[in-house]
Amino acid sequence: MPKLVFTDNMVNHLRIQLNKYKLISAIFHVLLFHNGPTIVEFRCSVGELHMESEFAQILSVLARGNTVKEFIFISDNRSNKLPVSFFALQGLEHVHLENCTLEPPLTFNGVSSLTVMNFQNVEVSAQVLQHFISKCPLLQSFILIEVGKGIESVPAGGNNFTLVDLFQCVPLLEGFGITKHYMKYLCAGGMPHKLPASLVHLSYLFLHVCLVEQNEISSALCIIRSSPVLGRIVFLMDNNDKSPVQQTPANFLDPEGYPDLNLDHLEMLEIHNYSNLPLEMEFVKLIIAKSPELEEVRIRLNSNVSADEERKMLKEMLLLPFPRASPSAKLIIVSP
Repeated sequence: MPKLVFTDNMVNHLRIQLNKYKLISAIFHVLLFHNGPTIVEFRCSVGELHMESEFAQILSVLARGNTVKEFIFISDNRSNKLPVSFFALQGLEHVHLENCTLEPPLTFNGVSSLTVMNFQNVEVSAQVLQHFISKCPLLQSFILIEVGKGIESVPAGGNNFTLVDLFQCVPLLEGFGITKHYMKYLCAGGMPHKLPASLVHLSYLFLHVCLVEQNEISSALCIIRSSPVLGRIVFLMDNNDKSPVQQTPANFLDPEGYPDLNLDHLEMLEIHNYSNLPLEMEFVKLIIAKSPELEEVRIRLNSNVSADEERKMLKEMLLLPFPRASPSAKLIIVSP
């Protein structure tokens, strides 16, 4: 059961067009001599090579009589639209897409075997995303990462697809990650106190959040409150020039105000780009107060945190009293 890996650095010529045809020729040559119905992994990294029509032909050949378990496609151009032949691949369990456009045909009926989906800088409308994941009933891991603008085609009258809708499509989810532009779109308008159905399998959560945005605070708390078996939480704090939200009764993170927040399985809390804002500190304290099995809290500081601020933070977290459900949890502060 082979792994087939093709990257643009396999060919090295000053003329990009020649590199393109060398890579295409190599892929077709390997597929022609491939013997066996199952391909464990098909990885294609095209870089800056524009080969949309040729790639469609490659996938048509690949889909003919082959079962592909893991499909990885990486390009440098978001306008690279995945060809219709991609949606004909059989047996997909793991899909990783970077810098491309996802637009399934109307006849797309889903990928019944898909368990892992990783989207990085994937151009996709909210409607398409909802349709796609609703057709993948076995999805266990879903990552949405971007460094640009995220989901396209925001409805003029508001957002009709939210994180609540997304989670209803993936009841078996064990791992979930989302970065800021997707987060801002999907939590627009806020979140309920708790999801309609708990995420009873979710053990890993990665959130890129801005704690000066009320919608994102409520969304983060909603997801955590609705995930009873979380074992690891990773936060990437977003820099924001806005003034921090005011600590009102609606958002003040006093542990006594969250009697229904129970993190009985959480062992690891990791925070990146920590700026030592008051609300960030309260958020950390809330998690610590609700996690009896917590083993480690690792905080990576933002480069703007001064040495004096770091010392003050250490004093507050190590010497000043606040509720700790797990007194043996290690606190690790990592300076930039």
